[in-house]
Amino acid sequence: MTTSHNTDLIVIDGVSHTFDTNSGQLQVLDKLTLGVPENGFSAIVGPSGCGKSTVTRLVAGLLKPDEGTVWLQGKQVTSPRATVGMAFQNPVLLEWRSILKNVMLPLEIVPNDLSSSAREARARDLLKLVGLAGFEDKRPSELSGGMRQRASLCRALVHRPEVLILDEPFGALDAFTREDLWLTMHRLREEEPFTGVLITHDLREAIFLADEVIVMSGRPATVQYSQTLPQRGPRSLDQLYTPEATDMLNILREQIKIARQGEEPGA
Repeated sequence: MTTSHNTDLIVIDGVSHTFDTNSGQLQVLDKLTLGVPENGFSAIVGPSGCGKSTVTRLVAGLLKPDEGTVWLQGKQVTSPRATVGMAFQNPVLLEWRSILKNVMLPLEIVPNDLSSSAREARARDLLKLVGLAGFEDKRPSELSGGMRQRASLCRALVHRPEVLILDEPFGALDAFTREDLWLTMHRLREEEPFTGVLITHDLREAIFLADEVIVMSGRPATVQYSQTLPQRGPRSLDQLYTPEATDMLNILREQIKIARQGEEPGA
């Protein structure tokens, strides 16, 4: 993991953040520092409530840190950025719009020079890439959960963002659909390069999709452990069952256990 402003597209530098709650102030991040290189893909894992989703909102400019700074492509993030695409566990597609029109929505909001026909062609190309050709005119309720999530990914990428943030986008899907979407993500990275940040509770998902897995400590969270993965680019599901993958998963599980106990590594 690096934290150089010169080499990383995303830099979180000494960030602390506290929320006001009914029972008082709750600090979720404590001097968090991490970086994601351009076209890199980092998965962030950790105990529930440790501030993983807060990190994504800071990168997107939806929150401002109490301390520290967030940088995106060398510029400090102080407000929402149109160059960030986001996909969540709930696809939140608009039922009164077709799938095609749902995917085109960011192009109606984010300034661009595309004609209406070019916008439609862009959306159709992405839908074809994720296996939804022929479903452009369907309504969200006519699609399965996995198909809706594919459409959500297309919508997040249609305006060619610099950064794609994925906040547990596959968490509500069955195991077979989830694995199919993991393969789809690798195709998207090949055809539509982006810098990615994935929030997940699934350690298999983290090592299959990411170039680096970052384990956050218990709250208030900082980086407890990071693991760079040996292989980049497309992968096969068989690789999740190799001795190397098993060893990596065991290490990550142990790190999560330490984070839940609030212990320092080696304590």
